[in-house]
Amino acid sequence: MAHTAEQYEQISEQLEQVRQEIGRYIVGQEETIDFVLYAILADGHALLEGLPGLGKTMLVRTISKVLDLSFTRIQFTPDLMPTDITGTSVIERMPDGTLHFKFQEGPIFSQMVLADEINRATPKTQSALLEAMGEKTVTVLGDTKQMAKPFFVLATQNPIEMEGTYPLPEAQMDRFLCKIHVPSPTKNELMEIMKRTTGANHVELEKKLSAEQLVDIQQMVKEVIIAEDMLEYAVDLVVATHADQSTAPEMVRQYVEYGSGPRGLQSMIKLAKSRALVHGRFHVSIADIKTVAKPALRHRILLNYEGEATGLQTDEVIDQLIESIQQGKLI
Repeated sequence: MAHTAEQYEQISEQLEQVRQEIGRYIVGQEETIDFVLYAILADGHALLEGLPGLGKTMLVRTISKVLDLSFTRIQFTPDLMPTDITGTSVIERMPDGTLHFKFQEGPIFSQMVLADEINRATPKTQSALLEAMGEKTVTVLGDTKQMAKPFFVLATQNPIEMEGTYPLPEAQMDRFLCKIHVPSPTKNELMEIMKRTTGANHVELEKKLSAEQLVDIQQMVKEVIIAEDMLEYAVDLVVATHADQSTAPEMVRQYVEYGSGPRGLQSMIKLAKSRALVHGRFHVSIADIKTVAKPALRHRILLNYEGEATGLQTDEVIDQLIESIQQGKLI
């Protein structure tokens, strides 16, 4: 069933109320909040990267309250086991004395799962999330169980150069719809954080959406229209991330080892549709694609040794891609 322009405007107003409610508790971080919401509306998972103490965990917890989603937090540590995430079968004695196996659900069985400091766990434990994130199922001893609906994994990560961390494998990184950089607060934001967190006042968050409404909005996101030329522009961006392509700019040819695959393009389109809906539109604009290009692609572009040695950031590569495609298409 197609939705009307008025319905898109109403949903946009509702989502603005969600953003304002989150902002009553979280100081600043407007761009971070926006991208997390885009990922949720697109029914995807998000990876938040930033230094410890920037409020990543509190942000995710706040969003779960405002969206009225069941919430669990998994603290990733080097000794965390895969069954600590997925759950396991335990032996239960029945009243008649017989024994049988009963599945004890792990913390992954929730609508919103916070994987806190995901890169502090070993790769084996990190991979326990792969099936749940990709297929939205968990298989334990041959028994496949469905995840909650809606289901999101929002993971936080410390920069990989920090001591005691394990870089996420490429397969795990690719499961995240977007990678969001969480910036340090400004002086004014720090002042406001201190007033809110060290004073006597306590903010009671209001629920602005239900899980059922969120599922409906996710369907509306899928119905957002993307014109052929907008789709071609997004495709050109992804193709140009590969050094062996004729459209690749000089920076890509020199410093990029591997470019983005189809999942990067899917992520960019989904995020662009979410952004369009949040702004009350039922069609994707060029600004939507440009805005979401970095979070959608930054973790899917792998630099070569020379690129790493020069300290180049993938965001700089994406800026160069956008500039070069603009010049080629006169957009």
